[in-house]
Amino acid sequence: MATLRITRAVNLLHRQFSGFNLGPIQRMSHLHTTRAIGTVFRIDRPAQFVSLNNLRDNKGSRKTKKRVGRGHGSGHGKTCGRGQKGQKSRSGNSKPGPGFEGGQTPLMRVFPKRGFKNAHARDLQPLNLDKIQHWINTGRLDASKPITLKSIYDANLVKFKDGVSLLGRGSGYLQVPITIEVTRASKEAIKRVEELGGRVVCVYHNKLALRALLKPEKFAILPKSAMPMT
Repeated sequence: MATLRITRAVNLLHRQFSGFNLGPIQRMSHLHTTRAIGTVFRIDRPAQFVSLNNLRDNKGSRKTKKRVGRGHGSGHGKTCGRGQKGQKSRSGNSKPGPGFEGGQTPLMRVFPKRGFKNAHARDLQPLNLDKIQHWINTGRLDASKPITLKSIYDANLVKFKDGVSLLGRGSGYLQVPITIEVTRASKEAIKRVEELGGRVVCVYHNKLALRALLKPEKFAILPKSAMPMT
């Protein structure tokens, strides 16, 4: 029974330290022998135990750094394995970046640049008067109350991210006076709404203020609206 326990203990150590060099453990495993003296068994203790100072990495797991320029006897002296001349032998240019054409003017520099992209441009979604009248007729908008961006968003009248631009298409279909708040409005749309006794208000919202207007439940304290830059 004692021999069986020692064998199990050695096997357990083999499994736990399978990634290390277990030479000392393998050398001492043969010392776990039993000697019978009558009916008493005696177990020889190992000569060396597993500790931090005798654990080693597997052979070949750590590679020595390549040292160049240490004389021709090392095999990596003088040219350091780069050979004679050429682009790949120069320092700092062995791997040219994308767009490099060997020294000639690259294509991206041959043709001039035209125009620009405004980083502060806002993507306003169009909203026409005929659609507003259709939403009123179907009961999805209340013409007796001011139509704000919040009510437009809740009624799913138009999906927008930066704002809404009111346009005059189908102005003849609008038959009820309304008070509407939008980001921008065309002259034709303003004219038709005012003919019916309504009112168009253009309001400015930056991204934070617009998010607070559409989703106030996301804020513990509602931020103040910013003033327009121009």
